[in-house]
Amino acid sequence: MKLMTPAREDRSGHRLRFRSLFRDRHDLTFPCDPAGRVDIGLLGRRALNQYLFARAVVGRLLLAPVVEQG
Repeated sequence: MKLMTPAREDRSGHRLRFRSLFRDRHDLTFPCDPAGRVDIGLLGRRALNQYLFARAVVGRLLLAPVVEQG
């Protein structure tokens, strides 16, 4: 299953990145504030589903997220 990275970036230029535990999978990134908080109200339906999925599979498919400045 290929997961797409949401295209929207917020004005702060920060993103929350969930790195894949597996080489054949993609990382997931989401716009966030400097503290790593994602405003789920700004995410589209697909991005919201991917964000909730990412949170649910930390430790099984994805590493714990890190905040990056874009």
